Amino acid sequence: MATKFFTNAGTNTLFSKLEGVFRHNPDIERFDALVGYLRASGYFALRPHLANVPKIRILVGIDVDEIVADYHRRGLLFLADPTKALEDFQTRLKSDIQKAEYRPDIESGILQFVEDVISGKLVIKAHPTKRLHAKIYIFLPKGWCEHKPGAVITGSSNLTAAGLGVEEQSRNYEFNVLLHDYDDVKFAADEFEQLWNEAVDVLPKAVLAVRDSTYLATAITPYELYYKLLAEYFGPAVDYDPNALTDLPDGFKRLSYQIDAVNNGFRLLEKHGGFFLSDVVGLGKTVIACLIARKFFFHNGFPDHRSHTLVICPPALVDNWRETRDRFRLDNCDIETNGSIHRIRNPQKYDLIIIDEAHKFRNDTAEAFDDLQRLCKSGTLRKLPDGTIAQKKVILVSATPLNNAPQDIRNQLALFQDLKRSTLTVGNLQHFFAQCEREFREAKQEPNIEAARRAVVAIYEKIRTKVLSEIIVRRTRTDLLENEEYRCDLEEQGIHFPQIERPRHVLYPLSPELESLYDRTVQMLTAGTPTSLTYNRYRALTFLRPELKKKYQNADRISQQLASIMRTLLVKRLDSSFFAFTASLRRFRDATKVMIGMFERGTIYIAPNLPVNQFILEGREEELVALITEKQDIDPTIEICKPEDFSEDLLTGLRRDLERVSPILDEWEQVVTSGQDPKFDEFVRRLRAELFNREINREGKLVVFSESRETSEYLTKRLSIAGYDRVLTIDAGNRNARRDDVRANFDANYSGQRRNDYDIIISTEVLAEGVNLHRANIIVNYDTPWNSTRLMQRIGRVNRIGSLAPRVYIYNFYPTSRVDDDIELRKKAIMKLQAFHSALGEDSQIYSTDEEVDTFGLFDKTPEDNERDERLSLLMELRRFRAENPEQFRRIAKLPPRCRVGRADPSRAHSTVAFIRNTHRDAFYRIRPGAAPEEISFTEAAREFRATHADEPSIPLHADHHAQVNAAVAAFREAVVADAIAPLAVEAKIGPNERRAREFLDGFLAFDFISDEERRLLRLAKLALARARYANLQRELNKLHRDTKKVKVTPAVLADKLFEILRPYKLEDMDQQGVGSSEPLRRTETEPDIIITESFDHPLSPTA
Repeated sequence: MATKFFTNAGTNTLFSKLEGVFRHNPDIERFDALVGYLRASGYFALRPHLANVPKIRILVGIDVDEIVADYHRRGLLFLADPTKALEDFQTRLKSDIQKAEYRPDIESGILQFVEDVISGKLVIKAHPTKRLHAKIYIFLPKGWCEHKPGAVITGSSNLTAAGLGVEEQSRNYEFNVLLHDYDDVKFAADEFEQLWNEAVDVLPKAVLAVRDSTYLATAITPYELYYKLLAEYFGPAVDYDPNALTDLPDGFKRLSYQIDAVNNGFRLLEKHGGFFLSDVVGLGKTVIACLIARKFFFHNGFPDHRSHTLVICPPALVDNWRETRDRFRLDNCDIETNGSIHRIRNPQKYDLIIIDEAHKFRNDTAEAFDDLQRLCKSGTLRKLPDGTIAQKKVILVSATPLNNAPQDIRNQLALFQDLKRSTLTVGNLQHFFAQCEREFREAKQEPNIEAARRAVVAIYEKIRTKVLSEIIVRRTRTDLLENEEYRCDLEEQGIHFPQIERPRHVLYPLSPELESLYDRTVQMLTAGTPTSLTYNRYRALTFLRPELKKKYQNADRISQQLASIMRTLLVKRLDSSFFAFTASLRRFRDATKVMIGMFERGTIYIAPNLPVNQFILEGREEELVALITEKQDIDPTIEICKPEDFSEDLLTGLRRDLERVSPILDEWEQVVTSGQDPKFDEFVRRLRAELFNREINREGKLVVFSESRETSEYLTKRLSIAGYDRVLTIDAGNRNARRDDVRANFDANYSGQRRNDYDIIISTEVLAEGVNLHRANIIVNYDTPWNSTRLMQRIGRVNRIGSLAPRVYIYNFYPTSRVDDDIELRKKAIMKLQAFHSALGEDSQIYSTDEEVDTFGLFDKTPEDNERDERLSLLMELRRFRAENPEQFRRIAKLPPRCRVGRADPSRAHSTVAFIRNTHRDAFYRIRPGAAPEEISFTEAAREFRATHADEPSIPLHADHHAQVNAAVAAFREAVVADAIAPLAVEAKIGPNERRAREFLDGFLAFDFISDEERRLLRLAKLALARARYANLQRELNKLHRDTKKVKVTPAVLADKLFEILRPYKLEDMDQQGVGSSEPLRRTETEPDIIITESFDHPLSPTA
């Protein structure tokens, strides 16, 4: 006997049973369904079999539990609520329509469903008090009686595509029974009738209202769809909240661009846990950071929790931050310097970390970076409602987050993001930046300069659009002046930014004799030439016998780095001044002679932490020996060697260097002694002819930068002789002592009594950041600012809010040949720049988005920020539209998801653009005929959707519209899934260093003396590795592993050393912060929503 039960296995689905009942019972007069959920998609699938059924009744349940809970929250007694029941049904139906498969036949079926309700063929009711969990389908034939009993199906299947079993990918496991006994059918029919009589009518107008609120009944124009795109993308950012800046200290103005920065920055803090505050220099980033910190204080659990803020900044900026903190009355705010992070004893105290000049933490191998990363990822004292503790928020303040290479951005992001599990669209930042770094290395090796430049620009554009655009607040002066709202606000408040003039190159010609010496010197300093120096004085460890070299980890790499640093220093000193270079070259010669002397005396001291050269040059060798003897027991790097402990190549290279340097040094000392200095002569000539000309220098103030303290002191002395004695010279040694002099004479915002004691300020890089010098408007870069970041920081000292002059002038010095032709003069200067670059080698790493590779941008580019944020322009456009059309804006903003438009455009015929989103990711696709979907940036999408005429009509969607949109949805799903599973890859795909670290940790689990708490730490350490949470953890584990191969220790001792490494990372905070191990990929995370789409086709013919 066949069973009456059935599941949805194979073809044995509810749909097949219903189909069979209708096929074999063509005279069914009434079909009743009692279901917990009704989906239009389910009704559509069944509709062909209902065509001849005259009466269809469907009784649906509502979410009674939620309604009861709402009543209880309001202290009310729950009674039947027809209004609530109807609202719940409408909400569910609307959601069903919006979430249904995006297919034309599904859409037709949904419209047929609505038509059946309007015609009366389908009657729907919702029960207001019972949560209908039972599913009953009743078939009553014409003349229903004991002899013609009909049928009833009951079980678990709802009237949905999944419940029916018609969608293979979402098919549920169902269990149902088909009954034909009259008593069974009658019992079910009577029970249904009773519930039906208690239920609330869902009138046709309610279903029509749902249809009309969805995309199926929404007719819009291309113009409206364009503004819907902007409204969806910017969301709350369109709101301008003037209350974001309240209670400002005296002297501070309420600026609209700063208000936007506060609001946008705060949203990014909440969404991603941190962000880059990267407005260009001089726009008030410190003020913005303080205002965000104040807003955070009152929104982070206040008053039950009182947040603490920690500011980390370079020592030179501490006083500025203290003053700003006190003026803004920033409560619970501590300030620490970059080098003092390791002294912080209670990291959990802090809720918000502000890192000023964050680009200084771009090296993830530095000890300070490790200290800061562990601080930023430690927990807080604030408990959240779900029982976890809040994670710290981080603001990275830097006008120049990208200095040299893509890893600069990656490492700074790693301060608040786990690189393999980020909150950004690019979930696996480690993989993304590994690709960028590989492309960057290839670009640097490209021999074609223009090709190299294009490749580098493309890499940084990818980083900007894919990563930075989601996590940065950055405006340039160009942005502020091109956007009307900001520009008008600045003008009303009397704020004017000076115009940055193109750099003026000051070429100082060398005499033929001096040029010959100059060129021979550059060739000697450059690696790989016949006359190159070996720099062996700084590479001694490389030449140690292998058994001695083992004592010094990475000896070869460290030696090479030291040699490169010395080569770079000498090249830059030559560029700075002949005086500074001669002094540096003299020290190099003396150091080389000292080491040769040690070889000749048979004793070589290796003491990296002691000033060996200084002791020997001063004739204090006995003191040195005594000091080495004293320190040898506590400093393992100290070694007293014999000549035979080294390869002969060391002494050979030392002697060769001495032979090459000595005659060159003699020539330079003659130059310095004779007073030959064409660069200084040209400087004085410019001083007298133009630098103090009141037409360009209204205030009579001048700022001169040099990287060399010796050059600064030399200039001061020579200028005094030339009659310029009102000169203030600043370096690291006197910066703090002369702070008031600097501010009183050069800071236009100085609140005290301004003074005019000095006309010229000469400074090393200590004044290149964190100080105002904007009473001046002329900067002289006495030596070449090889790094674009440093150049922008220097210019930012005079290009600030409150600058007094209408223009800023920059003068850069370059050597050239003594020739008559200006073009030839420039060409010779560029050749010398190229020679310098070759001498500096890769240590310089000057390739950046702001520099041309051939001339480094120092001749041709305006160093002011010509970059323009197109997103900001679009936001301002949306604000203007809202201000001018408030009612239309509200209507457009409320348009439902999946809005779409057909648009006439022959150039893009048969193509589609789509905006797709899930909870973590916005994506835009361009789909052309016969091509795979192409992901594009938001700004590219805005250009595709842009419509400038409000009366532009729409046209019907082309035949491929749905297929193209679904192709984009599939591409979106694939990208999200691939990104999400990347960090959960199988062991075979884990990098070798991570694999070794994990296996090393796994080995400890076999030890029976490992406690449960220690096992938990091991699990969390593996989790941290899998998420790329800490840059240094993997390195420390692998180093311990290597060390144990050299020196055997017991398992217990090894475990102690391991947990000494793990405990400072506060891994237990990961559990408390709710950081999961392999967070399962939830369907809601991958399932996208189609926000808007637009398809293009040929215009309709006049007869159409």
